[in-house]
Amino acid sequence: MAPTEKDLAEYDLSATIIPYLDRHLAFPLLAHLAETNLFPKEQVQVAQYELAKATNMFDYAAGQFANLYPDQTVPEEFERRREEAVSQNERLEQEAQAVLIVIQKPEVAQALRQDKAQNLTYLKENHDLTLEQITALYNFGQFQYSYGNYEGAADYLYHFRILSTNLELNTSAHWGKLASDILTGNFTTALEELTALRELVDSRAPALLGSPAAAASGSASGSTNATTNPAVAQLHSRSWIVHWSLFVYFNHPEGRTLLLETFLTPAYLNTIQTACPWVLRYLAAAAILARKATATTPRLRHALKEVVKVVVMEEYQYQDPITLFLKELFVEFDFEAAQKMLGQAEQVVGEDFFLNEYKDEFLDNARYLISEAYCRIHQRIDIADLSARLNLSKDEGEKWIVNLIRETRMGADAKIDLEKNIIEIHRPPLPVYQSVIEKTRGLSIRTQAMGTALIRAPAEGQAKQGQQNQQGQSKQQQSTPANVTVQPSATVEVQ
Repeated sequence: MAPTEKDLAEYDLSATIIPYLDRHLAFPLLAHLAETNLFPKEQVQVAQYELAKATNMFDYAAGQFANLYPDQTVPEEFERRREEAVSQNERLEQEAQAVLIVIQKPEVAQALRQDKAQNLTYLKENHDLTLEQITALYNFGQFQYSYGNYEGAADYLYHFRILSTNLELNTSAHWGKLASDILTGNFTTALEELTALRELVDSRAPALLGSPAAAASGSASGSTNATTNPAVAQLHSRSWIVHWSLFVYFNHPEGRTLLLETFLTPAYLNTIQTACPWVLRYLAAAAILARKATATTPRLRHALKEVVKVVVMEEYQYQDPITLFLKELFVEFDFEAAQKMLGQAEQVVGEDFFLNEYKDEFLDNARYLISEAYCRIHQRIDIADLSARLNLSKDEGEKWIVNLIRETRMGADAKIDLEKNIIEIHRPPLPVYQSVIEKTRGLSIRTQAMGTALIRAPAEGQAKQGQQNQQGQSKQQQSTPANVTVQPSATVEVQ
C-alpha cells in the first residue's frame, strides 16, 4: 500500500535537518517543499519569510511578505534597512578593496610564502597592511554572503583565510566558504573545503571548533563552549558537518561512495548514533546507490553489511521505509515485507530533497539486491513471482531479469526456461579445501593473540601484586603512631 500525503509529510526530514543548517542553506529545502504538496503552501511561505527577514536579502523578503499578505503594504523597515545595508556595503567594499589591490600585485603575490606570520611581517613592513586591515576581507565576504552574493563571498573569504592567523575567524571563514561553494553549485571545490574543515574539527583544537552559524552571523561564537567542553563542541561541529556534507555528497559524482567512507568511520558513525540518527536514511540510501562501487572497492566491500547492522541497532531511535527495506531483506529475509517497503521507499525517495534525483537509480539497485538475495536461496525461480517481488509487470520483469543475468556473475550459473517461465540456477559445489580455508581463515592469528593474552595475564597480575605490596610497605614506613616518641638514643618511650 502506497503511503498517503500525510505519511509522506511525516517522513519528510526538512524540519529536522534545518536546525543544523545555516539559514541560507535552508532556502533550497524550503523551495523544494514549495514544489511539493506535502505541506500547505502558506505554511512554507511563512517559513521562507521568517528566514529571509533576518538576512540582508530585502527584495526576497519583501516579495515573500507581499505573497503572504497581499492586502498589506510592505513595512518601511525593509527600505530603511536597505539604505543602511547599501551604506555599510560601500564602506566595507572600500576597506576590502584596499587590501585586495595590494595582494593582487604581481610582486606581492610572488613574495608571499606558506608562512602566514612571515607574510604578515612582509605586508606590514612593505605595504603597511596590518592583521586588522586584512580582517576587512572577512567582514566584506560575510556581508556579501548575508545578501546572497555567494560567489563574491567565497572569493573574499578565500583570500582572507590565506593571510589571516586568527584561528577563530579562519574557522568561521571555512564554514562560510563551504556554504558559498554549495550555494553556487561548485561541488568539486566544496568537497575540498569539506575535507579541510573536517580535518580541522577532528583535530579537536578548542580554537578550531567555532560555531558553524558564525558563517552567517559574522562572529566566532562557540569558542567559549569549546574551551570549557571541547568534546561537546566537537560533537556539535561534527553533527553540523554531517548535515552540510549531504549537499556535497549527493551532488558530487563520487559523493555516495565518499559518504559511506566518511559516515562509517567510528567518529562520525558515533556522531550519527548519538546526535542525529535520522541521517541513517541517507547512509542506507548511499549504500544502495553505491552498490556497484562497493562491490569493486575493497575498503567498501562490507559497507552494506555494516549499514544493515547499524540500521538494526538504531531501529529504536529511527526507522523509515528505506531503513526498513534493508532490515526486511537482509535480516528478516521477508521478501514480501521488503517488496512493500520498497514501494513506500520509492515514494519517500521521490519526495526527499537530497534523494529525489536518484529515484530511478535507487529502484534499480534495490531490485538488484532483492534479486541477488532471492536467487542466493533458491535454485528454481518463477519469473512471474520474482517480477511481482520487484514491483514490476510480467513483461518488464522478464526484460529486467534477462539484463540482470547478462550483467552479473549469475550468467554462468543461471539458465532461463521460457517454456516453463522459470530460472534454474546450478551452482557448482564448493570444494572441500576451499571450505576448510574459509572456516580456518585467521585461526592462526586468533590463536597467537589468545596465547599472548594468557602469557600476559599472570605477568600483569604479579606486577600488580608487587606494586600493591610496595605501596603498603611505604605507608607503614611513613606513618608513626601518635603515642610513640622516637628518642635520639634509639629507645622508645610510650607516652
